[in-house]
Amino acid sequence: MGLNYYQIKKNVLQARKLVIKGTNAAGSGHPGGSFSMAEILGCLFYKHLKFDPNNPQWDDRDRLVLSKGHAAPGLFSNMAVAGYFPESELETLRKLGSKLQGHPDLKCPGVEFCGGSLGTGLSYSIGIALAGKLDSKDYHVYTIIGDGESNEGQVWEAAMTASKYKVDNLTVFLDRNFIQQDSYTERVMPLDEKLGEGDNLSEMWKDASRWKTGDKWRSFGWNVIEVDGHRVEQVDAAVKKANATKGVPTIVISRTIKGKSVEHMEDNPQWHGKAPDPDVVPIINQELDSQFMIAPSIIAGDMTNLENEVKRCAAGRADYIHLDVMDGQFVPNKTFDHAKIKELKPLTVIPFDTHLMINDPVKHVQNYVDAGSDVVTVHAEVTDESSFGEIHDLLKQNQVGVGLAINPDTEFPKWAYKFISLLDQIIVMSVVPGKSGQKYIEATHEKMARLNPILHEHNFSGYVEADGGVNLENIGSIFADGARAFVGGGAIIGQQDVRTAIKDFRYEALKSRRKQLLGKANQLGGSELVNKWIGLHVVGEKQDQIRRIAQEAGFV
Repeated sequence: MGLNYYQIKKNVLQARKLVIKGTNAAGSGHPGGSFSMAEILGCLFYKHLKFDPNNPQWDDRDRLVLSKGHAAPGLFSNMAVAGYFPESELETLRKLGSKLQGHPDLKCPGVEFCGGSLGTGLSYSIGIALAGKLDSKDYHVYTIIGDGESNEGQVWEAAMTASKYKVDNLTVFLDRNFIQQDSYTERVMPLDEKLGEGDNLSEMWKDASRWKTGDKWRSFGWNVIEVDGHRVEQVDAAVKKANATKGVPTIVISRTIKGKSVEHMEDNPQWHGKAPDPDVVPIINQELDSQFMIAPSIIAGDMTNLENEVKRCAAGRADYIHLDVMDGQFVPNKTFDHAKIKELKPLTVIPFDTHLMINDPVKHVQNYVDAGSDVVTVHAEVTDESSFGEIHDLLKQNQVGVGLAINPDTEFPKWAYKFISLLDQIIVMSVVPGKSGQKYIEATHEKMARLNPILHEHNFSGYVEADGGVNLENIGSIFADGARAFVGGGAIIGQQDVRTAIKDFRYEALKSRRKQLLGKANQLGGSELVNKWIGLHVVGEKQDQIRRIAQEAGFV
């Protein structure tokens, strides 16, 4: 069974947009902490949690306790996406008579805990977990606590209790975003190491030598797992490890970013509890729709040691790993098949994006599912409506992402229009497949201009992936065309320092996104809204960088 990677990402995106809708309608709320736990909730709801929205009190359901109850918009938005109530109800957030209050309330079917007074959710969760054991129930309790609420002594009393009673049907996620209501946690009551006046929070986030929180929980007798809380695959792996651990409770210390996915909210204490203004909501929604990913293509590396290339991708923090399977028939070259992918899969939890450049993919796709592919893309040139429908159904049944690729001389086929809303990925080849070292085909820009209206008309919600000849010089223009996933061959995996190459790719795509958002602000409100948008970016050097882009574009 696959990771369900793209479906989780789609649902997380929708949940974030609902948080913005709800807090904007209410004029108050907590988007920052809702966004920092977004991938945690997404992975739980759409991969691991046993629940039935039509029967919220089902005895055998897993329990999800949100101890950091002020982040209720994040919980409610996921409940809406999961089908507990219509998404439109988020517009009633915090209004009199609504079941969606500022903190979770049992009046809302599906809510397990009235989160209000911080520090109490873990104690409550231990009670539910112990009750499950006494009643011989097979449910699991998942609890999300905040790092600010970890100032409370009750959290640590509960930690001792869970360890004493060996509550192994309890998994706790610590949303470690370093920010609480008043300031940065490390300046209030450090869980890791105190921040000095000149310290940069981002450096603390990166420097594992300063992380002490895990040692604290280990000393209380807990199984401790530490992850990047915004990496779906790491959260998924942590849940699997936690569920397999017997005799002790587990805490997953999730390093997160408050306000993640909206630049001006990220790492900004102002957005602990504040709603966005209505005039910037359309810009925020465009920013959320413009998240992007970088994927190295390992065949551009050492083909005699692909194991090492996968490890380089993992060390470089690739979003996923692109695997080009060539059969020597559909394309002139031959690379590897499902057997090699199965060998490589145990090396990393990073998703595998398998691009099948082979004939008759319908006959072989099951092998690539079994090998551990998280996304499988086949070519339109060797499929038709019937065979692709069969491939789509097989992949979806196995929670594997579905992709369709088109060659440079292929327009998107009419038979595939019916599948557009169901696709997770569309690869627009920008080089002739099967040949290495080619330059980006410039006509791909015009091709994307023709394709975008078709995708919009048919409600495409996946990622357009640019594959072939993508480099630092053209990634910005390719982003502007509408691509949101970028495969890098020689420009990434061909470099000695993969991590720096990926970081540079991200920065160039980020600059293009910033320019688009400034253009949106200019379109909606002229220079006044442009200046307001720039002014929101107060953390680090973002404001100066964005202002320079605005000046170069003539928006200010």
